[in-house]
Amino acid sequence: MKKYQHLFFVFLFFSLVACNKDENNTEETPMENTFLFEDGFETVNNALDELFPSDGSRWSLIQQTNPLNATNEISIINHEFSEGQNAIRFLAYQSDSQLSKIDIEKGGLNIKSGDKVIIKADFYVNSNESLENLLLIDLECCSCWDPDVGDNLGSENQCPGVRLMMSGGNDYLSIERGKISGTTLQQTNFAFPRNQWVTVQWEMTMSDTESGLNKLMINGTTVIDETGMNMPNAQVFRDVFLNEGIDFTLQEPTFYERVQIGATANPTTRDIELFVDNFSIKVE
Repeated sequence: MKKYQHLFFVFLFFSLVACNKDENNTEETPMENTFLFEDGFETVNNALDELFPSDGSRWSLIQQTNPLNATNEISIINHEFSEGQNAIRFLAYQSDSQLSKIDIEKGGLNIKSGDKVIIKADFYVNSNESLENLLLIDLECCSCWDPDVGDNLGSENQCPGVRLMMSGGNDYLSIERGKISGTTLQQTNFAFPRNQWVTVQWEMTMSDTESGLNKLMINGTTVIDETGMNMPNAQVFRDVFLNEGIDFTLQEPTFYERVQIGATANPTTRDIELFVDNFSIKVE
């Protein structure tokens, strides 16, 4: 039980930088077994609204949580890009008592155990400051949360998933698994380049056991290649919550239904400006 107690506290710690469930998320048609979504953020006259058409063919919504004394920013730009003529810009002010977030979300996914997922994007971090704990990409399951538990642990906890997070003291991109009661798959050999375009590729074979595959590449260099759980496990969740006197049932079927990219949480002590271009998610 000491093991699960440790995992529970890991879960609660990383929930501080978790993504809260959006009750107003637009319903979208679940994807087919083979799926590819790509977006280079090309628009006419830098119009942000073009990313959110009513037919759901591009992005679903903007997630924005502002600190108390500043307003986060999002826009389409044409002065910095990795391909085409546009990129998307995010400015996430440092958190205060409110966790700062600014990102975009693609919903309507249906990523389940056994699927191979490849997420790729180009990032430009316009800063030399520490990025410790900054989150860039979230893959989440909101429908798998036990409705009987509700927000007893806070609404921030209600979308378990895996995320890309800067860790290791400053700017080492790693795979964070706290919200599925797992440890961070961390690397400290390849620092994230600054003030230049950087290609990130995140590959997973999805599993709720240690047989899951997790690979992370930066500019073509493999920095993480490890096996491990990358989806919520019903028994792990049950044991972790039971240790705190909570009866928890993971909802089935369990699948990841949304991906978010940007500053999905900025708990750093700095304001962070970053640009994103050439995004894709492929499911096989």
